[in-house]
Amino acid sequence: MRKYQSLKPSVLVVGDLMIDHYLWGRTERISPEAPVPVIDVQSESEVLGGAGNVVNNLIALGADVTVASAIGKDENGKRLTKMLKSLGVNTDALIAEPKRRTTRKSRVIASHQQVVRFDSETRQDITKESEDKILAAIQKKLLVTDVILLSDYGKGVLSDRLTRQIIQMARASNIKVLVDPKGKDYSKYSGATLVTPNKKEASEATGINIVDDESLQRAGFKLKNELNLDMAMITLSEEGMAIFDDSFRKFPTVAREVYDVTGAGDTVLSTLGFVLATGGDIDEAAKIANAAAAVVVGKLGSATCSWDEIIAYETTLHESTTEHRIKSREDLSLTIKRLKSEGKKIVFTNGCFDILHLGHVKYLETAKSFGDVLIVGVNSDASVKRLKGESRPVNPEYDRAYLLAALDAVDFVTIFDEDTPYELIKVVEPDILVKGGDYKGKEVVGSDIAKEVRLVDFVDGKSTTSIIKRVKTKR
Repeated sequence: MRKYQSLKPSVLVVGDLMIDHYLWGRTERISPEAPVPVIDVQSESEVLGGAGNVVNNLIALGADVTVASAIGKDENGKRLTKMLKSLGVNTDALIAEPKRRTTRKSRVIASHQQVVRFDSETRQDITKESEDKILAAIQKKLLVTDVILLSDYGKGVLSDRLTRQIIQMARASNIKVLVDPKGKDYSKYSGATLVTPNKKEASEATGINIVDDESLQRAGFKLKNELNLDMAMITLSEEGMAIFDDSFRKFPTVAREVYDVTGAGDTVLSTLGFVLATGGDIDEAAKIANAAAAVVVGKLGSATCSWDEIIAYETTLHESTTEHRIKSREDLSLTIKRLKSEGKKIVFTNGCFDILHLGHVKYLETAKSFGDVLIVGVNSDASVKRLKGESRPVNPEYDRAYLLAALDAVDFVTIFDEDTPYELIKVVEPDILVKGGDYKGKEVVGSDIAKEVRLVDFVDGKSTTSIIKRVKTKR
């Protein structure tokens, strides 16, 4: 999977662009005017939605993206265009229609719960003039396009004529076309490479009530055969997805936590497109798309995920919760990058932690209270021997790391072999570097890298050395 991190396919996204507007707040009372909650709005945000969320996902994966669509010649259209350009998206095929309203969906979120949504949009098909302009722009892009993704939200951009023409042009140029469909009549998607409806959509489009694997297969192969597709896919929510080409295959998924399924279909489409555009086969693409969808449903609102997050998720599926907190320096570097992109405040400390005791636990709990994420560097066995003598450590490095990783206060643990953690601290670049109170008045290694150094007093009488002495005395 790591091979895809260095690839940059050229992807053309065609479909209904929109702005997802969020009002974030909290509610503590019911309105005296009507039986509805009163939302105290704390903040608001705008992100690309609809086909724009497909664009967002592709950018997060590292693709080179061109977008083709029609929007309104209005303020929302101007904002949407600016948002696309700020991401580095090519907008040469973006058409503004004077009488069209750019879609804007406003959602009110209170305490992680969506309370209401209100929309402003035009749902009529785009004009023939707009169709012609989009087709002309796409024709110019075909020589530098690896895959075309059609993201249909039923707002009128992917009209019957435009959709059929795009598929014909792509077929003539041997370019794959992947479709996230809308509606009950899929005939306009005939000849595409792949369609990706969910189970409910597939049931409506085929007239087959999908209740088991037998009905699932009938629906999937009906889509493939009647639409003359290379393959069909039906997404199955928490059950994963099913592929239909020369055979029927299911790919299960496991989402650890589900906060919001908004945009999961966009993530599936964009990930499939990226992998297929760069030479991956459909089975590999499905497995990766499953993992990507599992990542985004663990986030609130239309979300994206990076290759780092997909790789991290795949890794945790094969490890216990404790094991996946123990990171190599390379994996830790990727994790740090993700945490910083999320605005997390990172705390770092280090030590031998030879025999874990109450003093250690209290020290680590205090360190964690200084930020959002606590990363602990643990001296390797060789490092401990150089620092403490040949009789140490009592416990081997992996045992010490595992016990630390099992603590609620600790988020990640990594083992370092140097005498000091300086090189490791250069990788972490912590907001706060924590050391014991015995460093008062002394130079702290890494203080030139961390934004702040804090000293935490140890619990009196609690140390590994004193424990070892007591054990020897009792023999």
